[in-house]
Amino acid sequence: PKKSLGDSGDRTEAERREGLMAVVAQQRTLVGIAPACAALSVARATFYRWQKPKVEVVRPPRPVPRALPPDERKMVLSMLNDDRFSDLAPAEVYATLLDEGKFVCSIPTMYRILRENRQVRERRNQLYHPRYKAPELLATGPNQLWSWDITKLKGPAKWTYFYLYVILDVFSRYVVGWMVAYREAAVLAERLIESVCEREEIEKGKLTIHADRGSSMTSKPVALLLSDLGVTKSHSRPHVSNDNPYSESQFKTLKYKPGFPDRFGSLQDVRSFLIDFFEWYNTMHHHGGLGLLTPYDVHFGFAAKRHAEREAVLRKAFETMPERFVRGVPKPPALPAEVWINKPKVGDGSTDELHIKF
Repeated sequence: PKKSLGDSGDRTEAERREGLMAVVAQQRTLVGIAPACAALSVARATFYRWQKPKVEVVRPPRPVPRALPPDERKMVLSMLNDDRFSDLAPAEVYATLLDEGKFVCSIPTMYRILRENRQVRERRNQLYHPRYKAPELLATGPNQLWSWDITKLKGPAKWTYFYLYVILDVFSRYVVGWMVAYREAAVLAERLIESVCEREEIEKGKLTIHADRGSSMTSKPVALLLSDLGVTKSHSRPHVSNDNPYSESQFKTLKYKPGFPDRFGSLQDVRSFLIDFFEWYNTMHHHGGLGLLTPYDVHFGFAAKRHAEREAVLRKAFETMPERFVRGVPKPPALPAEVWINKPKVGDGSTDELHIKF
């Protein structure tokens, strides 16, 4: 059959395929579909597909254009920008026109027209905060850079608080002054700063005090006092939580210390607790940022001596048990050389000469 149906010149390809399919259909009962297809070199899938009746594909009619013509779009845009509707949302305009018995277009179409003309935006005046430059402050020794802040301590009853004022030397982490009171007030902060500067014998032009933007920190009495004392003031950027990290870290050390009470019964209780705490913090707390020295050692110039003593202890341990130190003589943690508030990033285009050293 395959030879008789050969590729004669007067047969089209469609006619030839129809002939082959007819032969397979005739022989399916005698030899089976698979052998017949194999003998005629016809794919079985093609034969099965040929058996199915052809369904004429009915294409849906082309949609009628529903977009508004250009002149109507201009009319809608002009109406939305009219004084009557310029301050109203499209939904409000749509509802108003319906109440008047008018239909111009749908709400999405109004938005589409406004979007095409770049008029979908906040039309009210908004307050935008300007970008503030981060304060970049460097200290290479004690009494060059202080940080101060106020935190609340819970009182005996709900919604009652005591206010703790703390002034911290950033380089040594030494608490140079603190005070606890019933309220937060600029006049109290002024007294504390003045007394601490007098006790530490701060010279004019030698100290910078950094704080956040609380009401007491930015008050005029405190600003005038600092000016009279010759102290430079610095403030954190607005709405930035990490520009005063040293004071915040010190407060966390206080409130996470074991034995810190949930509430204080009286102002005397607070003062009694804080006297012990700050004595421990300044003289016994081995600070991780100070090479495990105490703030007292760094603030009063004992850091080099303590470091040398620790080196001697480690050298003696190495000489006694060298097998335990595979990397040679151990070294104690390095002494602090400089401390930054917002250290400039490498490659930011700034130079060392542009940053203030204290």
